[in-house]
Amino acid sequence: MSLIAAYSDGQFVTQTASSESLSSKKEKDNSAIDSNAFLTLLVAEMQNQDPLEPTSNTEWISQYATFTQVSEIQSIGSDMSAMQAQGLVGEHVIMKVTGDDGETSYVTGKVDYVAYEEGKAYLSINNSLYSIDDLDTVASNEYMEAYKLADTVVEMINKLPNVDNLTLSDQANVEKVNDICSKMNDYQKTFLKKDIFDLVDSYYSKIQELKKAEEAADIDTKEDFTVEGDEEAEEDNTESDSTTD
Repeated sequence: MSLIAAYSDGQFVTQTASSESLSSKKEKDNSAIDSNAFLTLLVAEMQNQDPLEPTSNTEWISQYATFTQVSEIQSIGSDMSAMQAQGLVGEHVIMKVTGDDGETSYVTGKVDYVAYEEGKAYLSINNSLYSIDDLDTVASNEYMEAYKLADTVVEMINKLPNVDNLTLSDQANVEKVNDICSKMNDYQKTFLKKDIFDLVDSYYSKIQELKKAEEAADIDTKEDFTVEGDEEAEEDNTESDSTTD
């Protein structure tokens, strides 16, 4: 059994420690070069150039101009990411996080606030921080409601025994999951595969059979009790008539 939406590797999205997200992004940030480092490298290149074939001033200026343009583009990108992060507060999101071991997992939840560290925006989700770079999906309230309903259905089914092993002690849970499925709208139903709805129908039908069997057994017991009572009453009447005679 599996969900169609937001379902990966046989299970729903799982929590991942925010330290993984932070550390991986810091490693990427450390690979960037700032203007001071660039100038240091430029001076070193000038000092160690071939005196017989020196680099022209035009080339030095061109290199620095290119670096400046790249820095400005990066700065604009950071500003846009910050603006995007602020707009996500209160929204439901799905984060795609890659850990130190290279494994990818997903985190879902509502963005409580945005924190900034070294100019980088981090989203607070479920009391953990995740880099804005890990943002995978921004989900609507309708999406999250459908997702949670699907999650509830799968969780309840997993707690039930096999259909053939059902007993009336499972009646309440079966009727509850059947009620949830029957009230889902067309959009919400797309989050579950058809075989899950078929399985819920099988559970519900089995419970109805067990209820009818129990009712039939109760009726037989009552009829037997009534017959026995009538026979005893007839015997009492017979004895009473004999005594009178």
